[in-house]
Amino acid sequence: MAYLDSVSSFPRSATRAGSGAPWRGWLALAAASALLAGCMSGPPPRIETGATPGAPVPPSSAQKGRLQAASWNEIGGWDQDDMRAAWPALQASCQALKKRAEWSRACAAGLMVDAGDLNAMRAYFESNFQPFRVINGDGTDNGLITGYYEPILHGSRTRQGQYQVPLYRKPAQFGSRALPGRAELLQNPAMRGNELVWVDDPVEAAFLQIQGSGRIRLPDGTMMRVGFGGTNDQPFRSFGKWLLDRGEITSAQATMQGIKAWARANPARVEEMLNINPRFVFFRELPPTNEGPVGALGVPLTAERSIAVDPATIPLGVPVFLSTTRPLSTEPIQRLMFAQDTGTAIKGGVRADFFWGAGDAAGETAGRMKQGGRMWVLMPRS
Repeated sequence: MAYLDSVSSFPRSATRAGSGAPWRGWLALAAASALLAGCMSGPPPRIETGATPGAPVPPSSAQKGRLQAASWNEIGGWDQDDMRAAWPALQASCQALKKRAEWSRACAAGLMVDAGDLNAMRAYFESNFQPFRVINGDGTDNGLITGYYEPILHGSRTRQGQYQVPLYRKPAQFGSRALPGRAELLQNPAMRGNELVWVDDPVEAAFLQIQGSGRIRLPDGTMMRVGFGGTNDQPFRSFGKWLLDRGEITSAQATMQGIKAWARANPARVEEMLNINPRFVFFRELPPTNEGPVGALGVPLTAERSIAVDPATIPLGVPVFLSTTRPLSTEPIQRLMFAQDTGTAIKGGVRADFFWGAGDAAGETAGRMKQGGRMWVLMPRS
């Protein structure tokens, strides 16, 4: 699922569709099968199976992280997590990976566990998986944890009333060639007739393009799900950085919420802001479902139990124990997550995007998340 470009003014925004600011995670849901093929066919992560748990790791200039053998008792919070909430995410990962030799035994054993017995769940993981501490390329074990979500917009299949902002399919005549930037593209006659749905807010539509996937609440109350349908192959430019460079907002306001607030206060300049980003995302309608959006693993994401990772370090599908804090607080988050998504700006060892779920509340939390954290990967025992 992961991601397109962030609105952030930070590094992530330059690459991933939805991933990337070193403080926020808003990525586009990319084509799951293509991402899975690309991620799973690469070289395996470096695993130091012979290392003593807790032994120092030599610094490395490589961005890619590594996995170092660890013990269960060094994972803070392991005994306190309510793993019942993570069990659906485990089953989702097993649906994608159970045919792989190293996963078949672990997935089969999971079917025999009482999903209401926390002690049995914890014993299952300790028997079937080996923990590895995630180490950055420079030898440190602390990194950045951002957040992302699935937006819910209001719209209509026909242009009417307040629904005046179109989301577009990619016109067939465009093919795979590179296209002009947003402002020029919207003037292209080929765009006419390719309106997929009409929404009520141009800024929300722009953030949906950054996220790459979401849901549209139609006038009759039904939900329409839209997913990534291609881009114009232009580079991403950050709204936040543009506003910061002009003194329109402060660094503290360079968040999704801050940018929306600026737009509400400056309605006549919204198009000017939107046009500084030449990148344009097309959409396609997806089958209706009550499940989460599909991530790069090819399975629906589970709110607050799925994360996006760099598959060069952490294989897609594996359990990951995450130790971080809630946004703007010191309240700990210590829980079992599953690496089910990726993003072009989620790079390095200890680096993850936390999926908070769908809607405004999830967006508010995701938009403020820029926390430090540590991670332990649980690899199936062979």
